[in-house]
Amino acid sequence: MDGATAGGAAEESTVVGMVMQKPVHAAERKSSKRKVMVAVDESEGSFYALRWTLDHLVRRSSPAPAADEEEEVEMITLVHVQQPFQHYPIPAGPGGTAFYATPSVVESARKAQEENSALILSRALHMCKESMVKAETLILIGDPKDTICQATEQMHMDLLVVGSRGLGKIKRAFLGSVSDYCAHHAKCPILIVRSPKEASKQ
Repeated sequence: MDGATAGGAAEESTVVGMVMQKPVHAAERKSSKRKVMVAVDESEGSFYALRWTLDHLVRRSSPAPAADEEEEVEMITLVHVQQPFQHYPIPAGPGGTAFYATPSVVESARKAQEENSALILSRALHMCKESMVKAETLILIGDPKDTICQATEQMHMDLLVVGSRGLGKIKRAFLGSVSDYCAHHAKCPILIVRSPKEASKQ
């Protein structure tokens, strides 16, 4: 997306791009509410993308909406993907001896992962509540790139919003860019949002 289409100079470098897999006609936008999915993780970039969505894309709920007024977005869906826990052998001692983590260690790791997911989604829900936007949460397990794309297709989403750096440097080195993958494989339009800090480094 060209920065010239943004509302002002402060927002020009915010939206990296929007990929549309199929055209959306004006009549369709008016006759139906959009279903928007926002991917969130522990990165500040993903929360900036959510904040941008709440400030620019979502019509906020009003205490007493007019009878002929229709919400622009029926409900925002917050999706968080957990990496599947890999039960790898741990090398220990001479001769290549390997030990596997005990069931209690595995369970402890899974519990910590679940607690982390709950904290992330709790923060995201709080942001939506403050903005008076209805939201639902979805926790999935798998590779974030494939899992998010599959979820948008299965749930018939009209728009996917992701941060431009939603994994962190270490995970991105192994898994690649979630935003780049989704831009090429998601079956719905995707909006990639970059935070001002990232834009200033370019």
